[in-house]
Amino acid sequence: MLFKYRRSTKVFAAALISIGIGAVVLKTLGSNPPLAGAFSLSEYYHLAPIEKVISSNVARTSRHWDCIEIGYSGTKAGNIKQLASLNGLVNPEDINCHFVICNGLGAGDGQIQPTGKWQRQWSITPARTMYGSEQTIHICVIADSKITHPTDFQIKRTEALVETLSRRFDIQPASIYYPDNW
Repeated sequence: MLFKYRRSTKVFAAALISIGIGAVVLKTLGSNPPLAGAFSLSEYYHLAPIEKVISSNVARTSRHWDCIEIGYSGTKAGNIKQLASLNGLVNPEDINCHFVICNGLGAGDGQIQPTGKWQRQWSITPARTMYGSEQTIHICVIADSKITHPTDFQIKRTEALVETLSRRFDIQPASIYYPDNW
């Protein structure tokens, strides 16, 4: 009986010491949580909410979005401004997609940047693409798909964006097109 009591006392003391050490470590980290590997929930929640990103100040036209097409930028890094300059565009508002999903090299990892075409509710040019038409929402994921693949943040944010857009515009799953190696 005495042996069991001593063992439980030791376990209790070890638990208290562990809690104390954990508290000191967390206090030392402050508001800088440790990186959690491939996906950090704390970093994910610092991104702008999807509903705020897809809001447009332009009144909806009679055109109805009926398809979503996701493609790669063909670059290893970038954001709207960098993609515009790579394509010889002076104005980043002229980039030919509706949303850009960044990978942390040029803008925040998983950051969704709406383009001028989305803000004005314009189609991309040319309107007809591999799967869609002038009623297709185009999403550009910053990655070249050969060497740099989408990050976990990009994948999660793209899927959340697609889900929100498809729910808002009643777009059926059969009308959503991801790249072949997604």
